[in-house]
Amino acid sequence: MINKQSLWFLTLFSLILVLSVYYITMPNELLLTNNSDYTEKTSGEVEDEKSNAEVTITESETLVAMRVSLEEEREEMMADLRGTLTSEEATAEEKNNAYEQIKYLTDIKGKEEQLEEKIKEQFSLDNFVKIDNNEVKVVAIKKDHDSSLANQIMKSVQEEFTEKVYVSVKFEK
Repeated sequence: MINKQSLWFLTLFSLILVLSVYYITMPNELLLTNNSDYTEKTSGEVEDEKSNAEVTITESETLVAMRVSLEEEREEMMADLRGTLTSEEATAEEKNNAYEQIKYLTDIKGKEEQLEEKIKEQFSLDNFVKIDNNEVKVVAIKKDHDSSLANQIMKSVQEEFTEKVYVSVKFEK
């Protein structure tokens, strides 16, 4: 009976953990919706707008590849950590460390998205940000390698951290 209770507890705990990670990492744009424009128009007007709309994708293939690679790497780490959390053989300290690591990875992902948005807004550049301990790597899409722009990006990124971090900026074409 105790084994069933433990199994149910770990199953529910894992479900709650996965859902909380999902909601923490969800972009704010999905949570905040403004349907006032949609409700004021008739359905015919909305259909006309949809058929006339142009879709343009401006993000570089390099950035997409970097994001996919980072996401796969982090998913593997998260899967290992979730396995530790649900393992019956793991000690309480190991489970606690795994939980803290999952929380850290979730926070890092949110910080990376925040920095990407900030750089995109301030400098109008498509970019990729990767945080690894106290090192922040920024890859921006720009044909010209501008050292003063790189310096401004570094300062902008450093403003988001309380402690000193090593920031590197790389320009891709």
